[in-house]
Amino acid sequence: MVDSNSPDDWTERYRPTATRELEGNDTQRKRIRNWLTSWEQGVPNKRGMLLSGPPGVGKTSLATAIANDMGWDVIELNASDQRNAAAIRRASKGSANHFTFSIDGTFNSDANQRTLILLDEVDHLSGTFRKASEERIEATLSARLHSGGVKKTLSGDSGGKAELLKLLENTKQPVLLTCNDPMRLWGRGGQWRATRDRFSRLAEIIEFKRVTDSALRRIANRVLVAEGVTADAVAIDRLVASNPGDIRAIVRDLQAICTTSPEHIDEQAVVEQIIMGQRDQQIDLFPGLEKLYRTQSSSEAANLSLILDKTPDELVAWVTWNNASVMRQPESWARASKTLSIAAKSLFVRFSNLAYRSTYWGGNLGSLAASVASTENRPDRFALQFPTFLKRGNESWRRSSIVECLAETCGASEMAVREELWPALRAIASDKLEGDPENFDISLALGLSSSDHLALHGLRANLKTSKALAERYDEIQIVNASPGIQSDFTQIEEEINEENQSQGDSAQKSLDFF
Repeated sequence: MVDSNSPDDWTERYRPTATRELEGNDTQRKRIRNWLTSWEQGVPNKRGMLLSGPPGVGKTSLATAIANDMGWDVIELNASDQRNAAAIRRASKGSANHFTFSIDGTFNSDANQRTLILLDEVDHLSGTFRKASEERIEATLSARLHSGGVKKTLSGDSGGKAELLKLLENTKQPVLLTCNDPMRLWGRGGQWRATRDRFSRLAEIIEFKRVTDSALRRIANRVLVAEGVTADAVAIDRLVASNPGDIRAIVRDLQAICTTSPEHIDEQAVVEQIIMGQRDQQIDLFPGLEKLYRTQSSSEAANLSLILDKTPDELVAWVTWNNASVMRQPESWARASKTLSIAAKSLFVRFSNLAYRSTYWGGNLGSLAASVASTENRPDRFALQFPTFLKRGNESWRRSSIVECLAETCGASEMAVREELWPALRAIASDKLEGDPENFDISLALGLSSSDHLALHGLRANLKTSKALAERYDEIQIVNASPGIQSDFTQIEEEINEENQSQGDSAQKSLDFF
């Protein structure tokens, strides 16, 4: 039995490590086992498998549990938030061929040992399936070995999808991919069917379903027994009835309920949890978030972060967006921003290794950034808003030109730009922080166009004032151009002046002649 006083996230504490602990998707489980077993007889026709389905249904847990039962190693390729062609090649070069480093640094291989290569959330790979040039891939790989800048390196997720296909074609070890939304991986353009067919020729595609109520009930009872907590049958039935078939969600609900009912769970405790944490309903989130902002207790803030039923990433996003309107003192905001920065770094760790505790710390630091990070008294009333950058619409800032420009300039992935960089820039430029659209410093430093600058400040491009502002921006951008460009403009201007002067002399001579 795991120590119930441990602060670890229960979703990780009770993650299945063997097939006997798995629940739901029995048919899918058999197909995965059959595919992995086929590798023991040699390399099958399809060297990869793509598991798609909603989050929280056990896609990754199922695959790793089966691999553990078979005595296989599992290697994750989530090496960084930049999963471009070079990053995937660097991470998979040894794994795909099952190379290991010996003590003296040389390579060893074991043809009889199998390793499951796992790449989670491939639908988060941005960009197209266009291949990156070998020159840029090699330059990016060598950039990690040599000091100084290397030109023409890859940034963001450039070439990542194409390199992923190449991995599926050539791997000598099974490659398992997971995604929540396959259409995001295929792309929503007219070529998505062709892209899907390319994948299906290399990887078997399995769709996961929501877990049944009976399976959720067994999971809940198993967790409660391990924690030494009793529960009324009607309470468990009520909790299961409110769950959409999400294993991760029901475990989180149980952990949240047990913070206030550590020995026995009755129906009232479940009802209170449902009221406070109804999923994806903004109207129920705001009372809990307001309570988080008003508390001055770190332990209560940690409990509220569970009751809010938001992922650590979402909680950090909500707090980041609303801190500026809630906190009035610059010192409080600065301290909270530093805490959020540490939270973001903690959450990033899960992409580089299996330190699941990073999720726990990231989530709790996000709640602390809204509560004890500030000692000022909260106003009687303050307005909380849904983070605009989390909405999936046709906002001008989602234009690919802006995202691509920032990704190239900052060396970040396009997803990181959309979800982390642009919201911060947009907040700085907002009216609430006295953002001045006449100040072009940030936009010029990032290489934004005039239309991008208007989008940064939320200005409509069709207004006369916006057009005039864009013209002034373009003029300054030309003046601040690189010396090479300035010299080109100077040379062109001199040639035009010389040509006009020459034409003027010829015209004067003609007049004198007549």
